Amino acid sequence: MFKTIALLSMSNLFMTFAWYGHLKTMNSRPIIVVILVSWGIAFFEYTLQVPANRIGYQYCDIGQLKVIQEIIAMSVFAGFAYFYMRQPLRLDYLWAMLCLVGAAYFMFRGGLAHT
Repeated sequence: MFKTIALLSMSNLFMTFAWYGHLKTMNSRPIIVVILVSWGIAFFEYTLQVPANRIGYQYCDIGQLKVIQEIIAMSVFAGFAYFYMRQPLRLDYLWAMLCLVGAAYFMFRGGLAHT
């Protein structure tokens, strides 16, 4: 399970940069250049995300995998917004994370699906 979480964390880092990194660094570039660069970054996201889900599916069902991915995505995004985009962390991040804790509770209250 650790391998799945590690791969999903790295995948989400690439995904976050592909989706939002250009907002800071490529404002003056033509949109087609930004799209191509983002696709290039997203390629590395998929090379990590696909194996992460294959490994994780041995232990979790699809809903559990999705909730794990969303928790990781929100955590990575909060760090990205604060450290890279220099955005203040607002209480909204905490409330969103608490909602994800609730989602995790409901998805995992019966334990891992494939154990």
